[in-house]
Amino acid sequence: MPLTISTWNINSVRLRIELVAKFLKATRPDVLCLQETKCPDDAFPLKRLAKLGYGHVAMSGQKGYHGVAIVSRLPFEATATRAFCDKQDCRHVAVTFGETTGLKDPATLHNFYVPAGGDEPDPVANTKFAHKLQFLDEMRVADGLHPANGARAILVGDLNVAPLEHDVWSHKQMLKVVSHTPVECEKLVAVQKAGAWIDAMRAHVPPSEKLYTWWSYRAADWAASDRGRRLDHVWVSPVLGDRVSSMTVTRAARGWPQPSDHVPVTVKLEI
Repeated sequence: MPLTISTWNINSVRLRIELVAKFLKATRPDVLCLQETKCPDDAFPLKRLAKLGYGHVAMSGQKGYHGVAIVSRLPFEATATRAFCDKQDCRHVAVTFGETTGLKDPATLHNFYVPAGGDEPDPVANTKFAHKLQFLDEMRVADGLHPANGARAILVGDLNVAPLEHDVWSHKQMLKVVSHTPVECEKLVAVQKAGAWIDAMRAHVPPSEKLYTWWSYRAADWAASDRGRRLDHVWVSPVLGDRVSSMTVTRAARGWPQPSDHVPVTVKLEI
């Protein structure tokens, strides 16, 4: 059974619902994972999404900040959320697909929005950076993020770290910039290794090639300067490692009217 999953930091789902609609109409993924929805659950645009054919939604949202959601054409068997760092700040939601979707064996999908970490890469001087490092440490040891014994799991989201040399426009110039500092990269890689997760994006685009999903609003001409970072990720458990048949980054979305600074990433899994 093919399952198509997209992930996108939308930077306000209500402000950009028409961009969401445009993307869903063009791409028609089975599932869309959104981050930074900035929307309380009771104000989420459920009716608009249902009209587009996405009537199943799991969300964890709050007013103005953070927030994650999983929007699906397929029903869920179960949903769950998890708090990290003793904060109820809406950074994780998970769903399980099973028999009602036509799957003999269940598959769990985690959607994350890791803290950005502020501007100063010093956990003593910058509490936001300290929060980010603690969040990554807790992800590394979190129950449920170590799929074993053939468990089928997918982890997606804005992980706010560009861990590899060619995940940023200039490795040398970015080493002291939050999102690519050595300590962040080491901690994200540690999360990945602890769960034996496979980087599905880099399985399709070699680590030697540049790969970006985010371009700053500060750039006068983001496309011309192309100073991007790969902050958005798709990981799969080992049993799904050879089941990702395609991967697409919708770079064009960065040039849409009033865009998010992130663009969608879509993978197709044969599960």
